[in-house]
Formats: sequence, C-alpha cells, structure tokens
Amino acid sequence: MIGKGNRGMDGADSGALPDDRLTPVLRPVRAGNGFEEALEQILQVVRLGLVPAGERLPAERELAERLGISRVTLREVLKVLQDQGLVESRRGRYGGTFVLPRPESPADRAEEELRRRVAGVDVEDALRFREVLEVGAAGLCAQHGLTDEQADRLRAALTATRDAPLTDYRRLDTLLHLTIAELSGSATLTAQYAAVRATVNDLLDCIPLLVRNLEHSQRQHAALVEAVLDGDADAARDIMREHCACTAALLRGFLT
Repeated sequence: MIGKGNRGMDGADSGALPDDRLTPVLRPVRAGNGFEEALEQILQVVRLGLVPAGERLPAERELAERLGISRVTLREVLKVLQDQGLVESRRGRYGGTFVLPRPESPADRAEEELRRRVAGVDVEDALRFREVLEVGAAGLCAQHGLTDEQADRLRAALTATRDAPLTDYRRLDTLLHLTIAELSGSATLTAQYAAVRATVNDLLDCIPLLVRNLEHSQRQHAALVEAVLDGDADAARDIMREHCACTAALLRGFLT
C-alpha cells in the first residue's frame, strides 16, 4: 500500500508517502481512454506537487493497480512525462521514477505565452460546449444519412488525417471535425462549432502532440466514420463522446 511507504521498481522503500496525498487524484480510469486519463492523473500528481521534486513516484505495480491499467500502458505514460522533462527513470537498487525540478527554458517561456493567450478562457465551458456540438453533429450525420458525394468527402477527410505528417495533424484533424459539423445539415451548429474549435485549438497548442494519443484518436475517427456511414446514430454519438473525453483529459492534465 502507498500509505506504508513509496517503493521503487525494485521494491526498495523510498520513504513514507501518505496514502491521502494521492487518493484524491488517483482513481481507476475508463477502459476506452486509459492512456489519456492515466496521463491526466499522473500529471496532476506531479504538477500539484503531491510528489515533490526529488521524490520517487509509487512503484509501477502500485500505480498500475491504482489506475486500473496495464504496466505497458503505464510505461507509455511515464515515457511521455520523461520526454517532457517532468520525471526521470533511474536504475539500480534505489532506482525508480523520480520527479524532476523544472528549470526555465525557452520552451517554458513559450508555454507561458500560450497560457497567457488562453488565460481568459473557461476551459471546462469550452470543452462541454464542444462535446455537445460534436456529439450532436455526429448523431445527426448518422441519423439523416449522407449522399454518396458527402460520404466520399467524409472518407477523404478521414484519409487525410491518417496520412498526415505530425506537423500537419492538428489542422487536418480540425478539417475532419468541421466536415462532420457541416454534414450535419445545420449551418448554425457549424458556425458555433468553428468558433469553439478555434478556442480548443488554442488550448491544444499549449500541450505536446503525443503519438500514442494520435493513434488512439485515429482508431476513434475510423470507428466514428464507420458508424456514421452505417447510419448508427447511437454508436456515432457514443464514439464522439469518448473522443471528446480523451481530448478533455489531456487538456486538464497539462493545463490545470
């Protein structure tokens, strides 16, 4: 148990880490969004200082059990944190994953500038409004059906995201979602979605592109388009809702 001490990957005790320091943050994640939600929670642990710089995170086994994910998924999460300079992995008897102090760098200053740009944004309100519009648009597309030309447009937008270079992914991802909004048949919904998506893109500019998340997004995109083309409105809404939840989890993890 965490309350009995924090152990490294080799099981060595790293000192007391009271259970109540992590309990408010760490909880089992939903199966569909395990990577994104686990990343959100561990980012919160680090950014809130629940495990201070220089201290060791709980052992992989403990973290995986607390989050309800596999150790493979957990290691991918920890790799992201390591790539962001938030933690480092140390081997040996007293090894484990340690939280690092965050020295200021040009990248940090750029991040702060982005944060200032979105300081006046109500993140939760933007994310909720985006979800309402996206879920509604997906359901309408599936419910009303698409012409052959519209179906081809949707498939082409999906293909563009699948083949996109990393540097162009967010632009093409935006175009796919705008296509779904437009194909819903509501000009008002499309205009409102374009506005909220611009806000969401400003938020996304504050966080890194994560290959694991993009791969997950692409699987969701493919399932979503299939549901729309099959006329399965319930499935289209459910998939889009999960897709929006993934983005929300990442943004909350990095920005809050």
